[in-house]
Parts: sequence; structure tokens; C-alpha cells
Amino acid sequence: MSEGTIFDIKRYAINDGPGIRVVVFFKGCNLHCAWCHNPEGISFTTEKMYSPAKCIKCGTCVAICSDHAITLNSEGIITDQHLCTLCGRCADECPSKAIEMSGRNMPVPEIMEIIEKERIFFQYSGGGVTFSGGEPLLQSKLLIELLDECGSQGIHRAVDTAGNVDTGILLEVARHTDLFLYDLKVMDAGLHELWTGASNDMILDNLKKIAATGVDIIIRIPVIGGVNDGEENIRQTAEFISLLPGKRRMVHLLPYHAIARHKYSKLGKQEEFTIMEEPVPGSLEEITGWFAEYGINAQIGG
Repeated sequence: MSEGTIFDIKRYAINDGPGIRVVVFFKGCNLHCAWCHNPEGISFTTEKMYSPAKCIKCGTCVAICSDHAITLNSEGIITDQHLCTLCGRCADECPSKAIEMSGRNMPVPEIMEIIEKERIFFQYSGGGVTFSGGEPLLQSKLLIELLDECGSQGIHRAVDTAGNVDTGILLEVARHTDLFLYDLKVMDAGLHELWTGASNDMILDNLKKIAATGVDIIIRIPVIGGVNDGEENIRQTAEFISLLPGKRRMVHLLPYHAIARHKYSKLGKQEEFTIMEEPVPGSLEEITGWFAEYGINAQIGG
């Protein structure tokens, strides 16, 4: 069986598909959205995260590091990135959990063991498992094996994707999942590239193609003030969705928040954090109205 790099597994999730869910976060993404709330999921490699506020300056990590990569001063610990091998021993031994490792290789059986423990919550809530990221389709072999394992046990399967992947892989995954949570960010290709680092041509084309398969799709739109919350972009988005083949798709509007600031700090990447604008009060309700004019049910959150 396959294994891949996972950076988190969240239990009791209620905003990533129907019911109570387990969300498995795959590490690695080929977009770099300015508003990303999971920056620890962008890199494909394991990363070390450090929270100075949690550090009790006990020196345990210094003593345990056989690579002599950690020093301690009055401000906390300093890691020499040239010496650190990301073995994770410092995180394992840190008594205050000030050090964390983001990303580790996990095989299918280990992931399934965690998922299976939550079956009772799935059964009573209509929930299941959601594979998110990062971009889970960039580890498609692992993803498909997990989808098949869940399917064989009658566990509802959702895949959260930005759609910026090979069409053949996306269509293959569509054969193995029950639901796509499909992100749409900005309709204008130039603006999409400006804010995410890539054009949206393949993303839009892929959405048309999986819609034609009949698979269930919920379209999710992160709403960022001054980026994609204007009437022109929303109407272009609504028109595009209204013309997709098959039944009308529901839209979930996800208002931007700056909660990821502390994650960039823990990664030592404060300079990469971009402060974006939250939607102005009342704008989300106005946006749902614009979608309704195109016969589309848009809800806030989800």
C-alpha cells in the first residue's frame, strides 16, 4: 500500500462536508494563495514549527539534538537550518509542545485506523472523511487508495481540491469519491495568477469536465475584500456556475480571516504573511442575493 506526507488529521470537523467528519490534510500545494490559511500545507517537505510563547526555556531540545542544531538564549530557541535534519526528536521531547513537526509519512493502514475510530460519529451524523490539503490530488495514488478503502467500508468520501491538476487524475478521482468540494477564487485569469501564482484556465476547464460526470460538487469561494467580492467578479462566477452541465450546484461562501498569522510566525515565515481585507459587513448577504438571481443557492460558511 502507498504512503504519503500528511500534515494534520482533524477529528470532529463540521465545516468540510456533511455531518461530523475526519479531515485528512495532505502536504504540498501548487498554488500560493495570498490568503492561504494553511501555509504549513504548501511545502511538500516536513517543516519545523516553533511557538516562542509556549517555550519554557528548559533546554530539553538542546540536550536531545544530536545534530547540535539548536541553541537557547533569553528569547527562546534558535535552530540552525543547515544543521537540522528534521528528525523530530526535539518535538517529541518538548514538554510544552512549543516545537511541532508539520508533515510526516503515513501509510494507508495508519490513516485508516484513525478514520475507522470515528465511524460511530459518521453513522449518527451522516458524516464521513474529507481529504484536504494542500492539494490532495498531487498525491493521487495515496488518495485513491484511501478513497477505495473508505468506499469498501461504506464511509462517505469528500475531496477538497483547487482543481489545478492534470485532468486525467481529476476524472479518475471522480470515479472513487462521493463529493468534491471545489474551490473557485477569482474569475479573471490575470488576477487569479496575481493572487495565487497560477492561471485559472485549467481550474475552470476541469470543473466543467467533472460536472459532466454527474459527481456531487459543492463550490467553495473564499471571499476576500478587495480581491473577489466585487459585483463584477461575483456575477461572472455565478454565470459560469449556472452554465455547468447537470444539476445546480450549491455555493459555500468562506469569509477571509487572518487566523493564519500565527502559523506563518511558527514557521519563521512572517515576511510571507499578507494582510488581506475581510469582507465588509453586509457584503456576504449581498453576494448571496447576486447568486440567487442566477438560480444558485449560496450560503455563508460550510
